[in-house]
Formats: sequence, structure tokens, C-alpha cells
Amino acid sequence: MEKLSLYFLVIISLLSAFSQTDMHTKAFVFPKESDNSFVTLTAQLTKPLKAFTVCLHVYTDLTRDYSLFSYATRQQHNEILLFKGKTGVYSVSVGGADVFFKPPESSPAPMHFCVTWESTSGITELWVDGKPMVRRSMKRGYSLGTEASIVLGQEQDAFAGGFDKNQSLVGDIGDVNMWDYVLSPEEINTVYAGGTFSPNVLDWRALKYKTYGEVFVKRQLWP
Repeated sequence: MEKLSLYFLVIISLLSAFSQTDMHTKAFVFPKESDNSFVTLTAQLTKPLKAFTVCLHVYTDLTRDYSLFSYATRQQHNEILLFKGKTGVYSVSVGGADVFFKPPESSPAPMHFCVTWESTSGITELWVDGKPMVRRSMKRGYSLGTEASIVLGQEQDAFAGGFDKNQSLVGDIGDVNMWDYVLSPEEINTVYAGGTFSPNVLDWRALKYKTYGEVFVKRQLWP
């Protein structure tokens, strides 16, 4: 009987670990600086990525560096990285290469970001609150690995680790969605307004995630 009970406990734990959660109107809250508080996301990937769009909301009053979205493989820990520098410059990394964007300064408020990249031209775009920054180009012809560790709240300096509390997010993050293609400008503006286009890599309405340390799921502070 004890073995049978243990068997059912293991099955229940596995179902819980891989269950999908509708995170609509919710956000992950990182209330303090840390090197051990983060969220891992499980992506739906079957082949190397030749393009992507990542969109998310963030609310923070940090003035130092911090990571918004970190996608690492065992070969490249900055396979995809959206990172905010203390000078107000945002860096987007693909395959270890970087391009930089400097949106207009604004007072602390919830902000919406979309990052797009496609391999054919290497064109990389950053959209901030529905507005496009000037296009850049990098890693033309590159393919992104699929066996990924995707982390919110920390930057990965190694696969699924290498965290630095001085680069951790303190604040809220939510509405994290990812597609394996580049959304059109009209679609990005619809996402910014609260719509969606069936995200097929990460879906906030059917999210597979796990929290570590002091991370809480609370109602989001933006409309």
C-alpha cells in the first residue's frame, strides 16, 4: 500500500510540474534583489528557429542593469537576451551577438516590449509600447538552438545558471509570449493593446513554468 501511495504521489507531482496555467491578468513578482529567485519556462520547440518574436510587459523602478528575457542553450548562453543597461540602453542578443537600442526616457511605469529577429536578413527590431526603434541587423543566416533554458528574472551566464544578483529583476513581469516567426507591425500593435495571435512557442494563456526562490504570482498592475 505504501508503494502504491508513493506511486500516485509521483504521478501527481509530474502532472503538476508539466501542467499548463492560464496566466491571463497575472504577473510574476520579484520583490527583492536576489541571485536565486527566478522563473523557468518550458517552450514548445521541435526544430531550430529561423525567426522569432518575443513580447512581454515589465514594471520596475530599477536604475541599474537587469535582465528581461534570457534564452540559453548549452552552446550559447546568450542565444536570445533582452537586457536593460543602467544608461537606458537596451541590448538584444542573438547567438551571442548584440545590437543596442535607446528608447526615450520615461518615468517608472509598466512598459511593453516586443523583440523580433529573422535569419534571412538578420533584421532585428525592438518595439517599446507599440512604437518601433530603428532597425538593426545581426547573425544573418544563423539558426537558434531548441534545447533551451528560458529564464525570467535573471541573466544566464551559463546554461540554467551563472546568476548575478546585480543583474536580477526587481519588479513585475507578465504577458510573456513567443512565436517562431516575425509578427507584422499591425499584429504587434494588437498584442500591445491586449490581443494575441496564438503564440506557438510560449503562450501566456497556457504557460508551463516553475518558480524558484521568492517569486510570487499576483494580479498584474497594467490594464
